Amino acid sequence: MSRKHIAIIGATSAIAEHCARLWVEREPLTLTLIGRDEEKLRRIAADLKARSPASEIATRAQADLTSVAAIAQCVASLQTPAPPDVALVAFGLLPDQAACEQNLQANADAQWINGVAPALYAEALANAMQQAGRGTLAVIGSVAGDRGRKSNYVYGAAKGLVARYMQGLQHRLALQKSPVRAVLIKPGPTDTPMTAHLKTGTGRASMAAPEEVARCIVRGIDRGRAVVYAPGKWALIMLIVRCLPDFVFRRINL
Repeated sequence: MSRKHIAIIGATSAIAEHCARLWVEREPLTLTLIGRDEEKLRRIAADLKARSPASEIATRAQADLTSVAAIAQCVASLQTPAPPDVALVAFGLLPDQAACEQNLQANADAQWINGVAPALYAEALANAMQQAGRGTLAVIGSVAGDRGRKSNYVYGAAKGLVARYMQGLQHRLALQKSPVRAVLIKPGPTDTPMTAHLKTGTGRASMAAPEEVARCIVRGIDRGRAVVYAPGKWALIMLIVRCLPDFVFRRINL
């Protein structure tokens, strides 16, 4: 029996790295790691190989996330030697909200990296999986996409785009009776390098460990869930936030 092929786009993120650890510790895999930092990719690959000597681990640099042609080429390259059984789109950045309010180019860059590029990867990967007749696509969004807040609405808007895109993609796949599954991941605040600046000061949020979030993601992908909040408590929290009337919500400093 051939090994499962898992591809991770944005493999240098802390959450993605912990997902990869869970996967290789469970069974030998063919694992393709894609990211912008080649040196970090090599370090992660070496760690994973030590954890699972029988796994085949490859790294590929993807420096330009702003190029449609580069995204298409990246997905095409994943079809050999075998199309991925699971693809996780995990890249993103947390922009400076105040800077994005004053600098339209910074705003546009944040919207592209966090919203447009993941959506394009999702479409290209879903189409490739449909041609292969199998596969699970998982894309990391955020609870920030559930409702716009003054503190991060640029990031939230991009993640809201991802949420609506995945919702529409899931609808299309369902109506086509496709065997391909699409999973939207919505992590809450997580203790990663991307959020390091949020862990100080009076507004410190309670952050989940990346290991905990990764376990939620891997379990959700295994079950083929449409939406996975990670950790699960955020499903209830965001339900309450979404249901708050505007006249109440606009008085809350979030």
